[in-house]
Amino acid sequence: MMVSKGEATRNRILDQALELASVVGLDGLSIGELAKATGMSKSGLFAHFDSKEDLQLQVLHLARDRFVAVVFTPSVREPRGEPRIRALFENWLAWELGRIPGGCPFVAVSHELDDQPGPTREALVEVQHQWINTLAAAVGIAVDEGQFKADVDAHQLAYDIYAIFLAFHLYHRLLRDDQAIVRARASFENLIRAVRI
Repeated sequence: MMVSKGEATRNRILDQALELASVVGLDGLSIGELAKATGMSKSGLFAHFDSKEDLQLQVLHLARDRFVAVVFTPSVREPRGEPRIRALFENWLAWELGRIPGGCPFVAVSHELDDQPGPTREALVEVQHQWINTLAAAVGIAVDEGQFKADVDAHQLAYDIYAIFLAFHLYHRLLRDDQAIVRARASFENLIRAVRI
């Protein structure tokens, strides 16, 4: 399917906007900085988005689509249960280490949006709920498959896995700990060992 010139330009803008937002946040994503990064005029950028909020929402939608492609889609090809949970975790780490300069954009923008009501926060919350529910569902399947103990709280384990990822983000991005991924994997193994039959 052919992409129109306008759509190709919009996609290029959004690619650059996602990279910038992962470093400076959505609030820091100014039209001026984006124009400079893309080599376009401000008016040229405004032609593609109704408002700064529209731009922010489109960036979140792009991030969600990329996350699905990098983390979720390859993981569901793995066998149900523990192998799929492992794939989700490893692909999530790969997402953090991937080509987006600031790492996971959802983590990068969650601190700025946590207390700011509005459509952008709602979009981020929806994406995060979908991901947490995906993790919890994978844990529930591992219980149903007889791989994890019957009394495992799927949402608690999803919470614990998410906590490991947040610690990994901090240790890797802020603290520049070269053992961050080793620590994350060790914590994950401890969690899985505790719930495995």
